[in-house]
Amino acid sequence: MSRSRRQPSLSQLRAFAAVAEHLHFREAAAAMGMSQPALSGAVSALEETLGVTLVERTTRKVLLSPAGERLLIRAKAVLGEVNALLEEAEAVRAPFTGVLRLGVIPTVAPYLLPTVLRLVHDRYPALDLQVHEEQTANLLEGLTDGRLDLLLLAVPLGVPGVVELPLFDEDFVLVTPLGHPLGDQKDIPREALKELNLLLLDEGHCLRDQALEICREAGRENAPVTTTAAGLSTLVQLVAGGLGCTLLPRTALRLEISRSNRLLTGYFADPAPARRIALAMRTGAARAAEYRELAAALREDLRSLPVRVLDEDDRDWRRGHVVPPEQRRQAPAQ
Repeated sequence: MSRSRRQPSLSQLRAFAAVAEHLHFREAAAAMGMSQPALSGAVSALEETLGVTLVERTTRKVLLSPAGERLLIRAKAVLGEVNALLEEAEAVRAPFTGVLRLGVIPTVAPYLLPTVLRLVHDRYPALDLQVHEEQTANLLEGLTDGRLDLLLLAVPLGVPGVVELPLFDEDFVLVTPLGHPLGDQKDIPREALKELNLLLLDEGHCLRDQALEICREAGRENAPVTTTAAGLSTLVQLVAGGLGCTLLPRTALRLEISRSNRLLTGYFADPAPARRIALAMRTGAARAAEYRELAAALREDLRSLPVRVLDEDDRDWRRGHVVPPEQRRQAPAQ
């Protein structure tokens, strides 16, 4: 009979995954909420159990060994399955209880979170909602590896293994400085974007990509972008200072325009450029029924905003096209 092999512990695998993510023992220990010696000891114990060197330690940096690179894939898979097991058990025990880790993009968080938080507080008081604001690429990575449970972001994503639960469409509006000829105008043609000095968010924001796509559809190609901002609030202040114009989603308009009295707002002719906001979950998520119920409840609470609320099976939208005016629900003025 062969001698039984030692088994790595989950804490060792989590320590190894944290070091692989941060490539820094102190930062990984802080992220894990444990001491650096304890983290280092867990990684060393895992190396001893497996009989391979996972991490190359130098005085200046930490690197994964070739074996570490290879085994990290397995370690993440194991941890993902364990998380799925715990999630399944939690869902079986009682719906809308325990932790729900929600990822939100920065161009949505300040404007929709008040509605989300109020809904969860009033309807699901036993749910421990934890919010993480990150850019789309990081959110999708977090959803895939199990760090996040549900996302609130702009779609379509076109990512395998991710299910989108559409919530609403919202138009973009043009924000200009005082005195601009398009300020306070209605029925602005998209072609007007070809001649504007348009200010955009930094690389990595999906709203930047959406704005560029809108410009391309208006016939504007390879327009130089000389000034960018990390957030919509800064972008709007740059407009107020006369550096150019920008596009804002309707849900952001009231909060951002209120920050300055040196701004004007123009509205596009139908069909106005728009974006779709949705919840996104992993295909086969154990709590899929809960997420769908949450999406349905959220749609109802969002009807007071200047958006066009959607049904879950509404798939007739593509970038640059919105529901014809005669088919729209009337969005309240903001």
